[in-house]
Amino acid sequence: MRQNCAAVKFFQFDGCHLPPRLCGRFLTLAIFLNCFINISFLFARQLSAASLSASEAAPAEQHMERGVSSFRRGDFEQAILSWTEAARLYEAEQKLSQTSNALIRLAQAYQSLGQYRDALKNLESALAFAKNSRDGAQLALALGTIGDVYIAIGPAETADKYLNEGLRAAKELNNESLSAIILNNLGNLFTAQKKYPEAVAAYTESATLAKVRNDPTLVTRAMINAATASIQNKQVKEAKALLDGASEQIQTLEPIYDKASGLINIGLAYLSLRSSLPDLKDSLLLLAHRNLSEAGTVADSIGDRRTASYAWGHLGKLYEEEQRYQEALQLTRRATFAAQQVNAPESLYRWEWQTGRLLTKLGTVDDAIGAYRRAVRTLQSIRPELSVGYGTPQTSFRETIGPVYFELVDLLLQRASSLKDSSLVGPYLIEARESVELFKAAELRDYFRDDCVDTALSKITQLETVAKTAVVIYPILLPDRIELLVSLPNGLKRILVPVGAEALTQEVRQFRRRLEKRTTREYLPHAQKLYDWLIRPLEADLAASHIDTLVFVPDGALRTIPMAALYDGKQFLVAKYAVAITPSLSLTDPRPIKRDGMKVLTVGVTEAVQGFPALPNVSAELQELQTLLGSTTLVDREFLAANLEKKLKEEQFSIVHVASHGEFGNDVDNTFLLTYDAKVSLDRLNQMIGVFRFRDDPLELLTLSACDTAAGDDRAALGLAGMAIKAGARSALATLWNINDEATVDLVVDFYRELKDPSTSRSVALQRAQLKLIDNPRYEHPGFWSPFLMINNWL
Repeated sequence: MRQNCAAVKFFQFDGCHLPPRLCGRFLTLAIFLNCFINISFLFARQLSAASLSASEAAPAEQHMERGVSSFRRGDFEQAILSWTEAARLYEAEQKLSQTSNALIRLAQAYQSLGQYRDALKNLESALAFAKNSRDGAQLALALGTIGDVYIAIGPAETADKYLNEGLRAAKELNNESLSAIILNNLGNLFTAQKKYPEAVAAYTESATLAKVRNDPTLVTRAMINAATASIQNKQVKEAKALLDGASEQIQTLEPIYDKASGLINIGLAYLSLRSSLPDLKDSLLLLAHRNLSEAGTVADSIGDRRTASYAWGHLGKLYEEEQRYQEALQLTRRATFAAQQVNAPESLYRWEWQTGRLLTKLGTVDDAIGAYRRAVRTLQSIRPELSVGYGTPQTSFRETIGPVYFELVDLLLQRASSLKDSSLVGPYLIEARESVELFKAAELRDYFRDDCVDTALSKITQLETVAKTAVVIYPILLPDRIELLVSLPNGLKRILVPVGAEALTQEVRQFRRRLEKRTTREYLPHAQKLYDWLIRPLEADLAASHIDTLVFVPDGALRTIPMAALYDGKQFLVAKYAVAITPSLSLTDPRPIKRDGMKVLTVGVTEAVQGFPALPNVSAELQELQTLLGSTTLVDREFLAANLEKKLKEEQFSIVHVASHGEFGNDVDNTFLLTYDAKVSLDRLNQMIGVFRFRDDPLELLTLSACDTAAGDDRAALGLAGMAIKAGARSALATLWNINDEATVDLVVDFYRELKDPSTSRSVALQRAQLKLIDNPRYEHPGFWSPFLMINNWL
């Protein structure tokens, strides 16, 4: 269950102009989810057919008509007010079909603002009214519209279910208008699933039906969508022909929101074709410019400041790409002003960011820093709305929103390096670290689609007051260099490493692949090179401060490797330091584990279940832990999801140890822990463990001794790192990949044996357990011991 709403956010990434969850999956399907645009067109025709004047219409109809008028000029907030009142009046009059209709329109407006939770709530009510009214058309419309919302928020299977139910209902009624709308949305789903031929077929059928029903808006929309699906499918000539047709068709529309938004999408699609059709590069640029300019003019003429902001802003981006920076800056400022006029932070941050880039290129760095700061502040003001996901399998949150933060960090660090007065450097370094922390929290919200995941953000703990022998290391990956921000007990220090992010990432990928091969030492050159880049520059400072624990806040590909396995030429990093990771220091509450009255729950699966292989060593693992810790144990047929939930509700545990398959994917929907009978999602695990938040002592440690992340998958590793925070545990011990060997038994038993010592921290307990395996010739290869990570609270 997603716990948040989302203000609509247009994000251009390789030509994308979409609500962010769709960005990267297809190019420019709509400015807002487009089925609703056509629904409003249908409703306008219904009003026209009924020939209702404002004076003749009943109050509810008047509110409906006002809502349509507001929506057509892009005033979605006013449309919400009108349609809310219409729904209330219709319900009071017990007009079930009309109530359903008004609620669908209301959802349309909420969805256009990206507020999917509110949209879905109204659509569920609309569906109930439609069923009770026995109005087949309203039922089909409600089903198809719910499916459209699920394209944005996922899962795709749910979107497919509702869209196909709606399409069947529309076809049974022989309702060509509804069929055309739902087919268009079904095409959107196919495009999101990379089923491009099916998408083009759905869009083509939608356009054909829309033409029969004399719906030029939907004809245009479906043609644009077919073009973008063709672009994604590398059918660029077909895409160009479709765009040319859409350009002609859109001129038949009156100057309303639909026309302005369609022109923007056509312009951006033309831009995206330039790399594929180099012979037409100049003409495509001209076509893009013409469409974006006309979009701005149309939006200005109807007073649609929100859409005007996108038109002028994207035109500014076009000029930026042409290196005409002064003209780009003028257009960007025009876009910024338009966004400010309608209080649209979801677009405002884009133009503040664009302003920062342009000012940087124009050489006014201090002004650029100011623009970036405004962009970050604007993003923070809409942070609960960011979570309905920028991250997709194609484009991660780090790739889309991350540049706003890291380009600011880059400028701050450059500014710090240019200062001759060392006393002035500190504030810039602190701001750089805080900017990284803000991004890390936002990234976790995006992965888990949960704006509550960072509720601890306000409880930032100063490291110096907690552990004088630990340092926190932020490796900041920039295009031309790596910057290491190190929180030493005596303050922040910045160290520059002359290696770009791409070179580091390639080295990390090679290291991870070879590390899992336990029969070779091919990993060693990579382990040494990474040590030289990330640790050797710190050695003198670490020695001077008598550091014994390194806490990394990894970014990008660095999340996929165990830092403990870096090698200095003589020994592994873990031989010198205890090592921990945290996705964000500001989300960490470092405090020692309470040993008094410590209760442990151990659970696991030994048999092959649900298509997963047996874990034969789990039986010995759980038996040893029961002997050592006196733990309560659920194994195999006792380890059912319901039994786990019941046990966690009934008893207060300090530690929960799970010896079962766990998979962390690049999306939270693909992340789960395996019980004997179910795949438990992190949302459900959070609900189970969340009960500890309301008790005196939260869960101290969640251990997952057999989980797995795909090699090279940064997002999956992010999910693993953020799992403790999401689940409400103070810390987690988890594996980057599944070892499924007796080594696991030895390591976890030694870890808990060390942890029983009140003077031993969690990270040191893991360090000692890993060193014991290294001393065993059978398990000295880091493929056995290094996958275990201490996450979050290391004390």
